[in-house]
Amino acid sequence: MTFGNVCNADEGSPIGVFDSGVGGLTVVKEIMHQMPNEKIVYFGDTARVPYGSKSKDTVTRFSQQIVRFLETFDVKTIVVACNTASAYALEELEKESSIPIIGVVKPGAKAASDVTRNGKIGVIATEATISSGIYNEYITKLNKDVTIYGKACPLFVPLVEEGLLEDPVTDEIARRYLTELIDLDIDTLILGCTHYPLIRSTLGKIMGKEVSLVNPAYETALELKELLQDRNMLNDRHPALGENQYQFFVSDKAEKFKTFANSIIKYGILSAKTVNIEQY
Repeated sequence: MTFGNVCNADEGSPIGVFDSGVGGLTVVKEIMHQMPNEKIVYFGDTARVPYGSKSKDTVTRFSQQIVRFLETFDVKTIVVACNTASAYALEELEKESSIPIIGVVKPGAKAASDVTRNGKIGVIATEATISSGIYNEYITKLNKDVTIYGKACPLFVPLVEEGLLEDPVTDEIARRYLTELIDLDIDTLILGCTHYPLIRSTLGKIMGKEVSLVNPAYETALELKELLQDRNMLNDRHPALGENQYQFFVSDKAEKFKTFANSIIKYGILSAKTVNIEQY
């Protein structure tokens, strides 16, 4: 099954973005804002979400399938808009692909290292991202004088996927998760899952104004723009009328995804198609 045209990628080729579900839309939104001329092909693995409770081998296999799918569109670069996949699969994906692939962990780690004042950084993420220790690894390479406190928040992803962004249940769960980080006097909190910026207002309210929230989705879009500029691949021409600038694909529940995507991106009516990703 092939959806894309067979041609060599150039500056007019799309950017591929993928996530375990809807969280990667936070990255897409930032790319749209910062690079309005770019075409985007997005894949959300809604049939197999969440990734955070799965093994490294499984997440890597899923990610490889998705990259092969995105490559059928002759994408010029791929953004792994999932912290778990960035932690578990990015290195393997980079080895296998001839196009640049970037994750969301390094940009978030760098931003947190730059922002912290007291050297106490909290990371909230899936169980897989926390257990991988990847944020600790990247941050301590940049700044050895920091202490990183990781906290797995496994319920945030299903809450976001169900659209419970401003709900008393989400407030209560968030308060339970974050209390120990507040007690540790962190001054910087990395939202280490691309789903989490969707509940940023709740997290900010609980943590208080003194704690800086780092959104890796925003930082990743900045890094992507820099990468494309360095390679002379930034699109300086807005797609013509009739060109399909944004394409969205999922592995399940396309209608539910479309409704959610419209509420997040506010771009108008987005279409989403279901793909049997196991074929790739």
